[in-house]
Amino acid sequence: MELRQLRYFAGVAEAGSLLKASTRLHVAQPALGAQIAGLEHEVGAKLFERSSRGMALTEAGKIFLEHAKVVLADVERARLAVRESTAVPSGEVVVGLPTTVALAATVPILQACHEHVPQVRLKVVEAYSGFLREWLHSGRLDFALLFGGAPEPGLATQPLLEEQLAFVAGPQPRRLPRRVSLAAVARHPLILPGREHGLRRIIDEACAAHGLVLNVVTEVESLTSVKRAVEQGLGSTILSLGSVKPEVAAGQLRAAVIASEGMSRRVVCATNLTRPLTAASAAVITLVTGVLREMVQRGDWPARWIGEAAAAPAASRGIGSGRAMP
Repeated sequence: MELRQLRYFAGVAEAGSLLKASTRLHVAQPALGAQIAGLEHEVGAKLFERSSRGMALTEAGKIFLEHAKVVLADVERARLAVRESTAVPSGEVVVGLPTTVALAATVPILQACHEHVPQVRLKVVEAYSGFLREWLHSGRLDFALLFGGAPEPGLATQPLLEEQLAFVAGPQPRRLPRRVSLAAVARHPLILPGREHGLRRIIDEACAAHGLVLNVVTEVESLTSVKRAVEQGLGSTILSLGSVKPEVAAGQLRAAVIASEGMSRRVVCATNLTRPLTAASAAVITLVTGVLREMVQRGDWPARWIGEAAAAPAASRGIGSGRAMP
């Protein structure tokens, strides 16, 4: 089977007849017909119904067309990737960021891309990790930062950092220990996201392992709303330290690390195994990795770096100009 046959097949399917397809493809009608007949013989199925009105796809032809489109699209991507490999990275790159990651890292990432890959059009999509996974599988994203450490079918993941979860309370009373146990947290009324949320699953699994039941008084999906409710004294919550660092520094919230097994989460960089990276996507991934590593090293992101030290050459060039918070 040759690529030429697939292009001819797709052209005939689109045109609806050999005559129209031969004109569009600049191929003699008898030669085009012979190529289609040879393809049908090779796949062992009739791909078209011939009639005086033209050629219509059979059910087998419709199935084969979907696969042919994927093959032809991958060939085009490969051609573009080779062309891009010898040029300055350019084009659109779509990255998915969970809300808590986006709060801390969007601006430094945009600054790094603007400085080092100005010809790349970066599109940042902010959503829950579950949605980002679906969009990564469907090809809507070039890569995404996700929470999780377990292998995922169809995705390649590179661990970047690990952050502890914290008990977060309002500004009163002012005294709060630096570390608390999960058992102590369970005694407080909590405002948490719903059970389908990734953070909630981590919390519930840790509680189950310790035989604890939390006092969840309200479920709220919006991170901003959760923090406002806690600030108003309507309950406490569990979040990463990085997601509340500005509010803690301003005295609006207080936080204490939860010193219990299972109360941490990993941030990984994920790509779709079936979609090879473009030169632009690979360049942005290198930049993002460098930005996050530098944020962890400066203390802008309270976390432990677990990625490869060599994976972030961008950091050594000063990428990410955000100032460390006091």
